[in-house]
Amino acid sequence: MTDLIRVARDGAIATVVLNRADKLNAMTRPMWQGLGDAIRELSADDALRCIVVRGAGEKAFSPGNDIAEFATERSNKQQAIEYGRVMHATARAMIECRHPLVAQIHGICVGGGLEIASMCDIRICGESSRFGVPIRNLGLVMAYPEMIPLVRLAGADVALEILLEGRIFDAREAKEKRLVTRVVPDDQVAAEARAAAGRIAEGAPLVARWHRKFARRLAEGRPITESEYDECFDCFDTEDFRIGYSAFLAKVKPTFVGR
Repeated sequence: MTDLIRVARDGAIATVVLNRADKLNAMTRPMWQGLGDAIRELSADDALRCIVVRGAGEKAFSPGNDIAEFATERSNKQQAIEYGRVMHATARAMIECRHPLVAQIHGICVGGGLEIASMCDIRICGESSRFGVPIRNLGLVMAYPEMIPLVRLAGADVALEILLEGRIFDAREAKEKRLVTRVVPDDQVAAEARAAAGRIAEGAPLVARWHRKFARRLAEGRPITESEYDECFDCFDTEDFRIGYSAFLAKVKPTFVGR
């Protein structure tokens, strides 16, 4: 996509890299835009089955937005609204992405970095990773679109604890707060994220998309409609369903086609 957001493909798995290692992958407005563009393009690719999101290097996933940019890009309310539109369009692209997202978290995952990770479905970090949202120290508010994934994962009370105290905490506490789904030794983060993506890619892609959609729909708390209930049974008319149960009966590994 760009030098700041790099995309690599390996079969049915894509890796999106926040590529600013010299600044610990601190996010800028062009990076937010590039990340959203990359996710939207990958979401439209039917040959894809999983997306891994990571920061360049192993010192940081991302510490959040680059503060040096504030004086020129977010120095007043109107500028912040325009900047926010870019960030929130990217958040929407990640949440609405058709393919499962795996966050491969090395090192620091703070502020906007934690926001990006929280929009992923599986979040794998190393034992030395650090988390938090210390934006109170900048006099900043986390807007609704950014807060939604955090509240969905941790609950409103824990989200408030994170925002009000502004503490930086370790991977163990992040796991307790449900901000990460798996903690592994630092030198195994990449391998574990790749293994998770591989397991996802081996499954029926339509089923993965439905499960992603259903889980996020249930989190909204509204009653399921009759048409939404009916959609739960669409899988029985797919070619992948016939492939799946036939392979099970034949005791062979299924090769799904996404139809």
